[in-house]
Amino acid sequence: MLVTVDAAIFKVDRNKQATHLLLIQRGNNPYKGNYALPGGFPEMNELLADAAARELMEETGIAGVDLHQIGAFDDIDRDPRDRNIAIAFWGVVSDNQATPTAGDDAAKAQWFPIEHLPTLAFDHAKIVKAALGCLAQWLTEH
Repeated sequence: MLVTVDAAIFKVDRNKQATHLLLIQRGNNPYKGNYALPGGFPEMNELLADAAARELMEETGIAGVDLHQIGAFDDIDRDPRDRNIAIAFWGVVSDNQATPTAGDDAAKAQWFPIEHLPTLAFDHAKIVKAALGCLAQWLTEH
């Protein structure tokens, strides 16, 4: 059984009432060429939140995001490589953190308006839906 981490990172512009989601285009199989949330495998000596922050930095160049855990996603067939449980996180960036640069195994890293997301790899659409619920609550509090 495998454990991975994924990060749903939002950029919110309240003036324009626009919200964007950071996605990577996968450079490797499975789902090569498809879009996904930044994420990957934790190191043996790494806490899950630290792994999510590291993967976010390696794949998008974005660092310093306050990550909040959403929960575990454990659909039996969520990853064709093996049985995989993902621990998902979400966060919001400010404009000065907003320019992604693809790295590591990401072919591209870019912002997408949440109203126009591409088809997502794995079960990332389910994670995004949960993250949007967290974001909505955060927006009412901030």
